[in-house]
Amino acid sequence: MSRLELGLGYLNFSHSCKTGTADYHSLLQVISILKKLRAKILCLKYAILGNTRASEIIKLAPFLAPFTSRVKIFTSQLTCSRQSTSHSALTRQRFKIRRSRLLEDAFDQLSLLSEEDLKGPIRVSFINEHGEEEVGIDGGGIFKDFMENITRAAFDVQYGLFKETADHLLYPNPGSGLVHELHLQYFHFLGSLLGKAMYEGILVDLPFATFFLSKLKQKYNFLNDLPSLDPELYRHLLFLKHYNGDISELELYFVIVNNEYGEQCEEELLPGGRHMRVTNDNVITFIHLVANHRLNYQIRAQSTHFLRGFQQLIPKDWIDMFNEHEIQVLISGSLESLDIDDLRSNTNYSAGYHPDHELIEMFWEVLKSLSSDNQKKFLKFVTGCSRGPLLGFQYLEPKFCIQRAGVPGLEEHADRLPTSATCMNLLKLPPYKSKEQMQTKLLYAINSEAGFDLS
Repeated sequence: MSRLELGLGYLNFSHSCKTGTADYHSLLQVISILKKLRAKILCLKYAILGNTRASEIIKLAPFLAPFTSRVKIFTSQLTCSRQSTSHSALTRQRFKIRRSRLLEDAFDQLSLLSEEDLKGPIRVSFINEHGEEEVGIDGGGIFKDFMENITRAAFDVQYGLFKETADHLLYPNPGSGLVHELHLQYFHFLGSLLGKAMYEGILVDLPFATFFLSKLKQKYNFLNDLPSLDPELYRHLLFLKHYNGDISELELYFVIVNNEYGEQCEEELLPGGRHMRVTNDNVITFIHLVANHRLNYQIRAQSTHFLRGFQQLIPKDWIDMFNEHEIQVLISGSLESLDIDDLRSNTNYSAGYHPDHELIEMFWEVLKSLSSDNQKKFLKFVTGCSRGPLLGFQYLEPKFCIQRAGVPGLEEHADRLPTSATCMNLLKLPPYKSKEQMQTKLLYAINSEAGFDLS
């Protein structure tokens, strides 16, 4: 089995699926190729992408390797890149960010960084509403909190750079230029932010539309990608495709109406499109031009700048082995609830606590009883990020640790709030007298929204 045969077989079938011309014979060809490759795939489990035959197979047919194996390859690439970046503690980029102007301050300062500086350590200190620097040394936890907060603010549809589909999935706002004069610079910045989050292994809650995730792979979108943006328009176009009557009687022309912020603008799909009627002979061309306009053309500038920023940290080759749904998992993690049992099995204890300690047993019971939302808040309180590591808590560095707070024997310590050190993934837990007291104190701490002044 030559690389050429493998590549042509896979690419031909992929193209056939995209264009709707796949048939039983082409499917059998691909199945035959997969059977011949079955034995070779066994070496992929721990393969690191490099100058190996296994890497060629992954590049051409990534679906043959398990997702977890490909994630390990991806994280190994990230680790190697971070370790090769020559930054010492003295050359870390340090920034002061006002919480009240989070996005603006971050854009003004971080958008000036070079590609090399973006890959290096970035440390942040927050300025509260009183103009005072919040307590806390950024050993990584504050930066994770910063990344979660700035991505939430920047990608909020209220800010005008992104819009939502009917399923609440994000994609660039075609009318972003009407809202922000520097919108393309912001898209470059947001691309680098997303790239930085992935580069540092920080999961962020950004559910993107599938057709936009294709842009990260530099893939062209086709008609069958339209449902991820506008399922109603897709149904209308399919209606035209299968219409049995005289389409010219529908009085359609090669134009599309854009409606942004109450302003309607008619745009030609072809030169002279305003005077070109859609007929039975050209309806297929019309359908594909409409899909292309919505999926590719109208957000081409925004997507191009976003991609340039993203690829400063995450090269295309690194994510080519993932499909769009898998890339979403790389960005945001699994949608499943926090796995408390996994966290418990990967927890260390100190200052008198141990796995079988009565208070520790009480703690895990309390944590399990919390709502899914409060469990995420707890995780953010102790690690700086509301989502666990992509492959489980065994990959959390350093491991989560519960430390006894206060001096044994002093009653006043039992009434304190729990505190945390996010740079060490450390929870400082006082010896509470009851489960009810522990739950009350824990909920107050994780919902206080007091920045890092409680940490």
